[in-house]
Amino acid sequence: MFYGRSWTGVPIAQFIDELDSYLRWYNEKRIKMFLGAKSPKAYRQSIGLVA
Repeated sequence: MFYGRSWTGVPIAQFIDELDSYLRWYNEKRIKMFLGAKSPKAYRQSIGLVA
C-alpha cells in the first residue's frame, strides 16, 4: 500500500478511506495457504471463532 506511492497532498479523509479499505482486505479477504487456502475471516468462521 505504501511502497511506490507518495501520500503528500492527499487529504486525510482519503488516506483514512484507503487505509480502511486495505485493512479490511488484509483481515477479511486475502487468501493464506497456511490457513488452508482460506481468508482469515473464512478460517475463523470454519473453526467457530466468528458467527
